[in-house]
Amino acid sequence: MLVPLLLSLALALPASAQTLLPDTETLQKARVIDVVDERIEAVVGTALTATVQTLTAEVLDGPERGETVTFRNDFTQLTAGETFFLRHRTSAVDGTDAYSVADPYRLDVLLIVLAVFIGLIFAFGGMQGIRGLVALAGSLVLIVYALLPGIIAGYPPLPIALGVSSLIIIAGSYVTHGFNRTTTAAILGMIATVVLTGLAAWYVVGAAALSGYNSEDSTFLHFQFQGELDLVGILMSGIIIGLLGVLYDVAIGQAVAVEELMSAGAHLTKAEIYRKALRIGREHIGALVNTLAIAYVGAALPLLLLFYGAMDRAAYIINGEVFATEILRILLSGCGIILAVPITTALAVMLVGSGAPGAPRHGHSHR
Repeated sequence: MLVPLLLSLALALPASAQTLLPDTETLQKARVIDVVDERIEAVVGTALTATVQTLTAEVLDGPERGETVTFRNDFTQLTAGETFFLRHRTSAVDGTDAYSVADPYRLDVLLIVLAVFIGLIFAFGGMQGIRGLVALAGSLVLIVYALLPGIIAGYPPLPIALGVSSLIIIAGSYVTHGFNRTTTAAILGMIATVVLTGLAAWYVVGAAALSGYNSEDSTFLHFQFQGELDLVGILMSGIIIGLLGVLYDVAIGQAVAVEELMSAGAHLTKAEIYRKALRIGREHIGALVNTLAIAYVGAALPLLLLFYGAMDRAAYIINGEVFATEILRILLSGCGIILAVPITTALAVMLVGSGAPGAPRHGHSHR
């Protein structure tokens, strides 16, 4: 009875009353002038307590630059002189202003660490490191100016991810390792692996009935774009893009291993070189699959702690979309890495052997 009554009341309201206007929100850089007060308060509805401050801060940029505001802060504790991002929200109903701490200012720390990273590349990476940095910049440009706009424009995310991944592989590999048969073999191996992994992701994500709502970010994205984005496709695209970093290492390593074996063992047949290179690849697989899984575990550590605290419902929790998504992400990426080894090795034996000086041109070995 309550639902029909509320629906009738809503329909009876004027159109202007039914329209919910969003609050106006701005983010501005600010600096704490003074911590007026600091106290411990109980968190309503829980047994926890939190530190609450009353801050006076000066706005450093934006339309309110130079103004001083005083407000309650229960987010993260700040000290006098500390810089942060100030959230200013104006109510669409009565025009009242509310201020809060959005986040501490971290950009200066990020820039310092970035400068150290680039400095180490120049100091110890040499020309190869510089080429790798250029390739990384090119990859980010393709992601920002091709992948993201394409998805937002409503194009199918998976085909766009496959296309952009192929461009990243081609441009990054040739810039970093030069134009040669070894690099070409690695590129073809990576593209073939990415396509196979993409097809596997398309099938597995569908079979597992994943919706793409595996994080708060996905939910916010859904509401921000009014449900127009394909979250399942975005999930599959993320699996493909996340695979690229480790895939580079595997494919280039295998192609170079084939090249070195052909150079050092001119008496070996292509079949023998393939078997020996595959032996190297198996060692690579063992290390990289473990690395990939542990990297994902590190990123999902808070999630694992929640799981550890509810072991009595382990099957239900693992079956949940959040856990199932991360598990499938690890497994599909691992499958891609494993497939890259035999695929790239076979392509390198065919391409490098066909033009490498001293490569065997016969089907038997001399002993």
